Amino acid sequence: MRMKSRALVLAAAVAAAGSVGCGSKSPNSPSNQPTIFNVALKASNEVPNVSGAEANAVGTAVITFNTTRDSGGAITGATVDFNVSMNGFPNGSSAILSHIHPGAAGVAGPVLVNTGLTAGTAVQMPNGSATFSFTGVSVSADNATQILANPQNFYFNVHTPANPSGAIRGQLR
Repeated sequence: MRMKSRALVLAAAVAAAGSVGCGSKSPNSPSNQPTIFNVALKASNEVPNVSGAEANAVGTAVITFNTTRDSGGAITGATVDFNVSMNGFPNGSSAILSHIHPGAAGVAGPVLVNTGLTAGTAVQMPNGSATFSFTGVSVSADNATQILANPQNFYFNVHTPANPSGAIRGQLR
């Protein structure tokens, strides 16, 4: 019994010593770790509703915020990486725009962060599916702060010629 008590005391002391010093960060230290959102994209989430041939379209967006923070933890700079896959579109569709917008579920909003996809650089979907990526997209510190503080109030969507206001959409979470 005495042996178990000593072992427990020793284990507690080692654990306490390991949590102090040795380069560990306190919970209040700024973190420059990326923040990753896995966003499920669905035509049924769009505003206005998508109908017609693209009504069953879906996709996934992995959106990574890379931030720089000051010693107080405030964001001082940010870039965003977008990795998007889409399927369920009619053969021959194309993605012409994609953005992050402010807006809760069911609410449409203006463009806040543009990926860089344009009609001139459209992603073709000859078999109804495709992927695209944009990395290092610049975003203001203020916009990054707003998005990371309340991601559920922002959404990502992809636009097509058939649905220029948006074909698939998902809230950041």
